[in-house]
Amino acid sequence: MLLVLLALLGVTVAAAPLVSRVLHRNAGWVLALPLLAAAVMGATSYTRGAVHTESVDWMPSLGVSFGVRLDGLSLVFLMLVLVIGAGVLAYSTRYLHHKDTAFYFYICGFALAMAMLVTTDSLMVFYVAWELTTLCSYFLIANSGEKGHQPAIRTLLVTVLGGLFLLMAVIIMAITTGTMQLSEVISSPVWDDHAGVKTGVAVLVALAAFTKSAQFPFQAWLPDSMVAIAPVSAYLHAAAMVKAGIYLILRFSPLFSDIQAWHVMLVLSGGFTALFGAMTAVTRDDLKELLAYSTMSQLGLLVTIVGVGTPEALTAAIVHTVAHACFKAALFMSVGIIEHETGTRSYRELRHTRVVKMPVTKTAIVVAGASMAGLPLLFGFVSKEGLITAVVESGMNRSLITLVAGVIVGTSIFTFAYSMRYIIGAFGATKHSRAEEVAESRLRHEEPAQLHRIGEASPAFWMVPALLGIVTLVLGLVPGLLNEPVTDASLAATGGFEQDIHLAVWHGVNIPLGLSAIIIAAGCVLVHFNRELARALTNFGAPVKGLDVVEMLRNGVIEYGGKYFTRPTGTTSMRRHLAMPLVGLLVIAIIGIFTLTDIPSVRGENSRAVDWIFVLIISIGVLASVMARSRLTVVVVVSIAGFGVTLWFFALGAADVATTQLLVEILSVCVLVLVLHRLPDRFTPDKRGQHFWSIALAVAMGAATTLAVWGLTGRRGKSEAARYFLDLGPEQTGGDNIVNTIIVDYRAFDTFGELTVLGMAGISIAVLLRHNRLLPLRDTLLDKRSPLFGPGPNAVFVRTTTKLVGPIIVLLSVVLFVRGHHEPGGGFVAALVGSAGIALLYLGAKDNASAPIRWPYFTLIGLGVTVAALTGFIGFFDGAFLKALHAEIFGMEQTSSMIFDLGVYLAVMGVLVGAFNMLGMPREGDKERHVLLDLEQERRLERFDHAVGRERNFGEDGLEVHTPTMAATPVNGEKERGEK
Repeated sequence: MLLVLLALLGVTVAAAPLVSRVLHRNAGWVLALPLLAAAVMGATSYTRGAVHTESVDWMPSLGVSFGVRLDGLSLVFLMLVLVIGAGVLAYSTRYLHHKDTAFYFYICGFALAMAMLVTTDSLMVFYVAWELTTLCSYFLIANSGEKGHQPAIRTLLVTVLGGLFLLMAVIIMAITTGTMQLSEVISSPVWDDHAGVKTGVAVLVALAAFTKSAQFPFQAWLPDSMVAIAPVSAYLHAAAMVKAGIYLILRFSPLFSDIQAWHVMLVLSGGFTALFGAMTAVTRDDLKELLAYSTMSQLGLLVTIVGVGTPEALTAAIVHTVAHACFKAALFMSVGIIEHETGTRSYRELRHTRVVKMPVTKTAIVVAGASMAGLPLLFGFVSKEGLITAVVESGMNRSLITLVAGVIVGTSIFTFAYSMRYIIGAFGATKHSRAEEVAESRLRHEEPAQLHRIGEASPAFWMVPALLGIVTLVLGLVPGLLNEPVTDASLAATGGFEQDIHLAVWHGVNIPLGLSAIIIAAGCVLVHFNRELARALTNFGAPVKGLDVVEMLRNGVIEYGGKYFTRPTGTTSMRRHLAMPLVGLLVIAIIGIFTLTDIPSVRGENSRAVDWIFVLIISIGVLASVMARSRLTVVVVVSIAGFGVTLWFFALGAADVATTQLLVEILSVCVLVLVLHRLPDRFTPDKRGQHFWSIALAVAMGAATTLAVWGLTGRRGKSEAARYFLDLGPEQTGGDNIVNTIIVDYRAFDTFGELTVLGMAGISIAVLLRHNRLLPLRDTLLDKRSPLFGPGPNAVFVRTTTKLVGPIIVLLSVVLFVRGHHEPGGGFVAALVGSAGIALLYLGAKDNASAPIRWPYFTLIGLGVTVAALTGFIGFFDGAFLKALHAEIFGMEQTSSMIFDLGVYLAVMGVLVGAFNMLGMPREGDKERHVLLDLEQERRLERFDHAVGRERNFGEDGLEVHTPTMAATPVNGEKERGEK
């Protein structure tokens, strides 16, 4: 059922763009239904006292399975993610003004990522889901328009840093325990013998949680991300992204309960963040920014109480997590309504706005704000009392209890103050002033309105925050409704410690009640002196802002690190380009000299005379490339070496490798010529003193390569792996071509990763070329009046040949693709052949405008990766991702790996078509550069005419009239414009 739940959410994500395109903003109603259905499925799948698990093999060879595990803690977070997510989708139908297919796609993707995060029992899946939440948050913030781009990047940088911390922790945990199952890692007895490693992992996990939950020193991204629209803030900062960090520390609390560094980090960072966020929130004029600092503060309280570490503290953290999700989601949606209806969310501006006809919105704001303030009979009061009780009864040192309790009480006092500030600001002006009466009288005489009287929003708009307000009210009056869910969640968070939990409003007269009274009384005082408090805290502001630190580090990395590492590539000097990679390879070669064993003998009994012919061809190509001074010459002569290697592969019987090498050489020349057309013809000359180091490095690399070939390859007996593939490959995969079966069957996951990287490379090239100016097209030395200059007449032979050869190439491409599982061929080679045909069509075109390859290369790349991924999911029907399924169709055995190969074919074709289009087609600004180059060409022709004593004649229309004595006539009968 849980796997079906995740599959349902996945289908929702896939369908979101289409539903959004059809229903526009009303798509939220339809997309909310699967989330509610998933919530029902999750609730019905859970049985008290039992842990529900399901698993499907994902990468069996690595021991990685797509396992899901539902216990009490997972259930609580899953309900928050799905129910509040459905509410946000419904709320968005009234908030959004325009068609936005991306918004619903990313919100649904966020829900899927969070559902995976809180239900998975696989470390690998956990990390993938963690990073997916980071990506979704980045796109949601950036989707807010130009103002969201920089905050989105800063948020991404901070949260990706946390992802790196988590990745290191995941790797260490998997290696130490020998398993990728999260539950087994936590309960593994191996940790008893690795206390130091355990401490290191605890630090990494805590840092990862701090980045995601905006804890000091990583708190700056949360207020910065407030540029996102209200539904995004309500979801990210109430139920989803920031709660991922809280879930992480709760889930790993049983493992790190005896690590002192764990508790110290959580208490110190959480306590500082709680107090800092609360004090800053009081000073904010923007109500949404106020809520952002409030979220930071409340998360700090949660981190602090988890750091206390007792079973009662963990239980209190779970209760406050639920309370915070309810009132904070309602408040973020409410401020969205206020902004939507009034056009502002400024405290000062709203104080001069009459919000007199919004009774439901006002009620929701009062209930949710009072719950956040911790007033009695609301769920926020119950959860706040739980926090204080957990600290007072924790059994820690008395001084430590006083310190932590003081932080919670101080934070709660400021929480009361900013909660009342939010309520007062959202209510707007409440009394008729003399100015308002004058404005109303003018309004009656049809003068421009100066008084804003705001009416209630539509029921669909306030429905969700009103329901959340009702929930926090009901749970405040009858908190015992959550006794069973909280008990089960606490059981999971404490590692099996059973507690008799009874949530109640009244626990008698005790210390927590007295502290609550102090909080309310002191909070009322701060509310009375609200302006003075805000002014004092503003003047007391920190000298350095967290956002400035993030920006400084970002600019520093770009300014210093980026320039340092990219400086060698910012030149046309080949020596500087290649120096660092070659030195790195030399270091590897030196290490290999002392570590490699089983080196074959030098006698060469397996060599043949024909081998020396191939060595000679390759040597000629290498020698010619060293002596070449022109870039185009280097491309041509290096291809000689490539073709020599191709012939050698054919002679050795490696037909697939040889065909791939041949086509890569051909297509590389085509693409490189397009690039070289914009580069200087000759290399930048190096100083004489640098020649020595270039020669030394080249000779050293040649020796290292020779040693590598000698030590790692050569004609030997078949290895154990080779015998395995030869003997069992046809039986297990149904294919006789072991090269293809290894690529699309045995190592399909590697191929899928390489395919994704190839697609990303194509997209990156497109972005780079579209957003950066290319060098001007290089001038040609040919006479423009020569028949050799025009591509039209010179390509006649190619165009004529293409009519015959083109269909043959297309047919060959199809044949190679179909036969690839049994004979030399496959999707990659077939795509290269097809791309070679496209290159031929391109070369035969008269001009850029008639080049017949205007294919949607982005679509081809995306379609290829999608087809490969969907084929992988088909493998789950037989138990593993990308596992090939076999079936007999029309008496012939067919395999799903051919569909996977089709994805490879499409993606490779898309990248190469994109390269031809982006590099070969004219770009904006190229026309002006052509004019400048034409002027330069005219000057050269004038100098030539003067040298030979020929006069140039121009007609009345300014076009040059050529004398019949010249052999060269205008190309294609076209007249060329002359410039006097």
